[in-house]
Amino acid sequence: MRTIFYLVQKEFLQILRDKAMLFILFAVPIIQLVVLAYAATFELKDAEFHLVDHDQSTMSTRLANTFESTGYFTKVGQSFSDDQGIDDILKNQAKMVMVIPNDFEKDLRSGQVPSVQFIISAVDGSTAGLIQSYSQAILRGFGQDISPEIQTVSSGGIVKRAGFNITTSNWYNSTLDYIMYMVPGIITILVTLICLLLSVLNIVREREIGTIEQINVTPIKKYQFIAGKLVPTWILAMLVLTVGLLVSYLWFEIPFRGNVLLIYGTAAIYLLAIQGLGLLISSASNTQQQAMFINFFCVMVFMLMGGIFTPIESMPQWAQQLTVVNPIAYFGKIMRMVLLKGSGWADIQHIVAAITLMAVILLPVAVASYRKRTS
Repeated sequence: MRTIFYLVQKEFLQILRDKAMLFILFAVPIIQLVVLAYAATFELKDAEFHLVDHDQSTMSTRLANTFESTGYFTKVGQSFSDDQGIDDILKNQAKMVMVIPNDFEKDLRSGQVPSVQFIISAVDGSTAGLIQSYSQAILRGFGQDISPEIQTVSSGGIVKRAGFNITTSNWYNSTLDYIMYMVPGIITILVTLICLLLSVLNIVREREIGTIEQINVTPIKKYQFIAGKLVPTWILAMLVLTVGLLVSYLWFEIPFRGNVLLIYGTAAIYLLAIQGLGLLISSASNTQQQAMFINFFCVMVFMLMGGIFTPIESMPQWAQQLTVVNPIAYFGKIMRMVLLKGSGWADIQHIVAAITLMAVILLPVAVASYRKRTS
């Protein structure tokens, strides 16, 4: 233990002497968390639309005003020609054309079902899907608002049209704020990046500067050397996690509905799995450049297929099967479940078991791959 303590002390001294590394470890994650939380969003903030109102009635004007009053849509043009609206889409001045046909109000008041046409630019598929779903939701709300005003006349007298009273309740994120969904995922990415980067550079950096030969000729055992490399990285990654949780709670006001200690306990196991992968990459690389390229490849695959930005359920079947060996997919799910839903141990124990299995496999393989010799 005394030998490991001195090795850990050496690692911390090397890190503390590097001012740029300190900035990367603590300042960069905070900046990335704040910037990405606001930038990495799939919410629809402002969609321009062109209005083609053939009816020119009170109800058609009211419908158009309803779209603008939501704050999600901005009217950039109005005409009586569908072609002019499509021309605005081609010029990228509008993302949607809303066409209100003749007799729109007449059909409403006569009890018939009126039609409204939406011509949406689908160059960006995700944005087009959001515009479509938002438009449908606004139409449903508009129908509920005017329902008491719309009456139909029957032979027995005046009878109100029947309709549905739709009540929606959104659990865990009642305001549908995308930041609440993204911040736990971004924290997962930042902790993974820091831990994996430090682990990847551990051994290969010693090899490049020539100190690995001096360490290899000492009586230090392999497990002591590896432990001396793992412990500082593990502690620093836990500090980054703490900083991320503090920023998410104090700045973004993320509700900590679950037990934070459960996150720390899971993170302790998760970081061991990430360190095992990092040491495996470091042992297999001869230069820091090689290690960084392999690290970049692994991080990109893990991030894009980890369910952080897009749901895993929306991926092809073969991609969903690959997430079985993706540690980010597991820890990101735990972060969101515990912080947003208040999930307990019974809800995440099967996910923790998968992470533990990864750590049990990766860490021994990484230790075994290191040889106290130079080629």
